[in-house]
Amino acid sequence: MNARTIYITETDHQKLEEYIDAAKRSGRNGRDKLTELEEELENCSIVSPREIPPDVVTLNSRFRFRDLANGEEKIVTLVFPGSADLSEGRISVTSPVGTAILGYAVGDVIEWKVLAGKKTIRIEEVIYQPEAAGDYHR
Repeated sequence: MNARTIYITETDHQKLEEYIDAAKRSGRNGRDKLTELEEELENCSIVSPREIPPDVVTLNSRFRFRDLANGEEKIVTLVFPGSADLSEGRISVTSPVGTAILGYAVGDVIEWKVLAGKKTIRIEEVIYQPEAAGDYHR
């Protein structure tokens, strides 16, 4: 992954912390997924929703990325696990790709481990970001 600042809004950070706490108490989510997300949250820069740059992927952002191995592009939305549906292009923030992408910006190259080795993508465009659209109270 890039050595750069990962930005997360105060709102997203709070909701994700609450989600992690609830998931731990109920045991409804895999420990590895939660650990990776917790690590991302520990290493991020938390900013006001009004201060987040408009090209950063936040929760509920719709964005386009390119797989750097095959050049394929996809448009997806980053969501909480309960709203995830790959067939509709909604990826969970607790999935490996979702956790890896959260807080990165257009032009960033992100790499993470997959079963077959590593996956590398580049964020090409943030099509919709709630904060940039003035939706601060999700």
